[in-house]
Amino acid sequence: MDTEKWRSRLAIGHWFSHLPESFQHSLLAQARLRQLAAGQTLFKRGDPPCGLYAVLDGTLRISAVNEQGKEAILSLVEPPYWFGEICLFDGLPRTHDACAVGPCTLLQVPQQALLNILDEAPHYWRNLALLMSQKLRLSFIGLEQLSLMPAPVRLAHRLLMIVEGYGDIEHSRRVLQLPQEDLAAMLSLSRQTTNALLKGLQAQGVVRLGYGEIEVLDVQRLREVAHT
Repeated sequence: MDTEKWRSRLAIGHWFSHLPESFQHSLLAQARLRQLAAGQTLFKRGDPPCGLYAVLDGTLRISAVNEQGKEAILSLVEPPYWFGEICLFDGLPRTHDACAVGPCTLLQVPQQALLNILDEAPHYWRNLALLMSQKLRLSFIGLEQLSLMPAPVRLAHRLLMIVEGYGDIEHSRRVLQLPQEDLAAMLSLSRQTTNALLKGLQAQGVVRLGYGEIEVLDVQRLREVAHT
């Protein structure tokens, strides 16, 4: 594995770039590459813990499906997003499904290998707690918006979260491989409502809609709509 290549890819993320260098080295020393084909499942709800992951290339869908087959999409994550730390803390099964949207390359630090690192350096637990607390904070914001914010604001805020890597990247990405039906599922909106809201943003020059993708043309304007 080309460790330095992946270190530079991961370093664009706030969490990894602010880890102690020794912890970065330990994670990469124990990591292995995982390649997923489009539509391939990484793990499903109820699966045993299998470690910590980082997305290196491609997009992964984090979701849950009920007994009637209805899917709730929590997020679509891209590089350099890290996930899987909840099971590290409680040792319980996976809470959601993780599936590759297209071809996807992941870095996996196996559960036992990571626990061994933490046994040797317990102060690294704080770094993992920061990773989890960032997601918990975003979850609380999402719940608040679902209850209190109008649909246009919720949609703009979710797009902003995705282009900013859920708060983990300094430079916004502009083109999102994000089908409108997936965005609608994230926001508990109909496909028709989501399309109408996106077309409104397109008319304002904020986004450009393409097949299976959304290009953000004006991040600052999107930020203004999200905080209206």
